[in-house]
Amino acid sequence: MSLEKPDLSGSTAFITGTTRGIGKDIALSLAEQGCNIVSTGKTSESDDYGEEKDLEGTIEQTAREAEELGVEALPIKLNVREEESVEAAAEQAIEHFGEVNIVINNASAIQLMPTEQLPPNRFDLMTDVNVRGTYLTSRTFIDHLKGLDRDSWILTNAPPIKIDRSPGSAPYTWSKLGMTFITLSLADELNNYDIGCNAFWPVTAIDTRATRYFGLGTEDDWRTTDIVSDTVLEILSRDPAEYTGNAVYDEELLREAGIEDFSEYNLTEGDPGPMSAQMTNPEYTRPE
Repeated sequence: MSLEKPDLSGSTAFITGTTRGIGKDIALSLAEQGCNIVSTGKTSESDDYGEEKDLEGTIEQTAREAEELGVEALPIKLNVREEESVEAAAEQAIEHFGEVNIVINNASAIQLMPTEQLPPNRFDLMTDVNVRGTYLTSRTFIDHLKGLDRDSWILTNAPPIKIDRSPGSAPYTWSKLGMTFITLSLADELNNYDIGCNAFWPVTAIDTRATRYFGLGTEDDWRTTDIVSDTVLEILSRDPAEYTGNAVYDEELLREAGIEDFSEYNLTEGDPGPMSAQMTNPEYTRPE
């Protein structure tokens, strides 16, 4: 059974961290369904990197690929750590499109190191990008979302909070759980405005540059970014007034939607075991 994807024509999504990986795939998947895209991140072709710099992905490149799918896209350079940058980006996006009804907190910093080995500046970076970035981006759009007469969403790429320790990666895990905590709290704060606030997280590791860099297993353990994008599309197909305050695993939500065969998402033959889920929930087991 294939996923029934929503018609997002007329919607506009503001997505943080779209230059590559999961953020880029979410942007393009939404564009395929007719959603206009605000492509944001720190890597821009307008920067002076010199002739030797080989850019692996830029906000402009993602915007161009979205436009090739028939929607309008706006690239905006953004530092989610800075209040002025977030507010200026939101203002530019709203002025350009008239309204933004989907906000997706995807940008994250990652450093998988034990507390003793992690330098304080890396701790601060993860806290600022992950927790502060989610807070600033969500907060900046709240008043605008309250005034919209259409389905509105704040979604965050972060795990369910079902853990009380994470030896070996405590600072990173704490920062990701902070993203979820803010999002789920917003669900209660905004429950009178029909704004669906939910978090999503992959059961397995996803094939991204970070996954490869940190050596999180091998290709046999990974899935493609498509499974995360399909999870976001499944959330967006629901009623935000009813579906809010959830932190979901991709596989579980897609099974609920009727997907039984996940082989199309796997990089190699065989079904990869849980990895991301067990990083943030050591007792996690795949449902029968």
